[in-house]
Amino acid sequence: MRIAIASDHAGYQLKTALIDHLRAAGRDVEDLGTDSEEPVDYPPLCAAAGRRVAGGDADFAIVVGGSGQGEAIAANKVRGVRAALCHDEFTARLARAHNNANVLSLGARILALELATAVLEVFLATPFEGGRHIPRLLEIVTIEDEEAGRPR
Repeated sequence: MRIAIASDHAGYQLKTALIDHLRAAGRDVEDLGTDSEEPVDYPPLCAAAGRRVAGGDADFAIVVGGSGQGEAIAANKVRGVRAALCHDEFTARLARAHNNANVLSLGARILALELATAVLEVFLATPFEGGRHIPRLLEIVTIEDEEAGRPR
């Protein structure tokens, strides 16, 4: 399993701990930054993580910030990304099972390491259910296609 991960300064410590956890479990992890707690803007980092998934270079991505909210928004600007902000195992399970989410967003100021790790593992282990959820995902793709063709 190939995983891209990125964070801003607020998510740096949690990102580092999650990388250690993922690598200890034998997963291939690409760290896209940041590399310190010095203030940095998150949108380019989260977009880079989303692009790794959308381009097929990663199976999943993780973006981490203070709340995780802005990180999810930034990642979701990448066509083909379905980033989900998850605060517990239940939302992580539904994000994968119902929405086929491919990017997990976490808030380092909201989740302690133990819970963040549990959320991550549920996200990675939960398969997409397909079935009744497929038409809805296709509707999302249609919206993306419409918006991609719309001039600003």
